[in-house]
Amino acid sequence: MTQDELKQLVGQAAADYVNANVPEGAIIGVGTGSTANCFIDALAASKGRYRGAVSSSVATTARLEAQGFKIFDLNDIESLPVYVDGADEIDASGAMIKGGGGALTREKIVASVSEVFVCIADASKLVDVLGQFPLPIEVVPMARTAIGRRVTALGGVPVLRVKQDGSPFITDNGNEILDVKGLRISDPRTLEAHVNAWPGVVTVGLFASRGADLCLLGGAQGVERIEYRKA
Repeated sequence: MTQDELKQLVGQAAADYVNANVPEGAIIGVGTGSTANCFIDALAASKGRYRGAVSSSVATTARLEAQGFKIFDLNDIESLPVYVDGADEIDASGAMIKGGGGALTREKIVASVSEVFVCIADASKLVDVLGQFPLPIEVVPMARTAIGRRVTALGGVPVLRVKQDGSPFITDNGNEILDVKGLRISDPRTLEAHVNAWPGVVTVGLFASRGADLCLLGGAQGVERIEYRKA
């Protein structure tokens, strides 16, 4: 299967999981990116079961609304039984690198209040050690250079994310993103806490402190279900 076909496969598997495990009338959390879009499209057939969704980005909100879902502000709800999103990399513990689509901060916020985090990905995203995919860090623009120096001291190579016209990519929150190359992240939980403590960092795209509870991984043999034990 092509990568697009695998994304559709895991998107449908996630919709099936939500329909089977989330009660009617619930509000669901939805991530950002092409794999999350496949989940949205697959869940649309049963959207009447749910009150609506909390979205992790402007782009996801538009996709959900186009499919007929009502959008809720996270501040206005009491519980979120499930959050479904993709990953740029995921390891054997359920720790992930996320943020290739630029929505890492809102994704981390929604994931943090969800009872179950379901990661949907194709098998190429499963890695032994995180870091081959550049690690995104959302930064307040005035801190970009200072944070870049800290990243370099760790052995990474910070690259400012830019749009096709060469101007800085700006997140939905009005910030910039440094994509850090060259890191081998053997202890993602510790690195996440360390980078998040730097002044000017909004969010680092390591999802280790709140990693996935379940991964639906698409491969040549279909969808593998991987559950993670949490300490």
